[in-house]
Amino acid sequence: MPNPRGNPQNFDNQPSKELTEQLNFRVTKEMKEEVKAQDDPPQFCREAIQEALDKQKRK
Repeated sequence: MPNPRGNPQNFDNQPSKELTEQLNFRVTKEMKEEVKAQDDPPQFCREAIQEALDKQKRK
């Protein structure tokens, strides 16, 4: 029987890094609706955050 909480190997993350932490923050209703409209909202958020972090490191 599959794990209902998912398996980190199913996500597009680096194999050596498990997705064990959670991050919560507030957004506008419009932002939430746009994110929820994505094909894979959690992965969309992870990629957006990583892009912003990478951009900040390049400064």
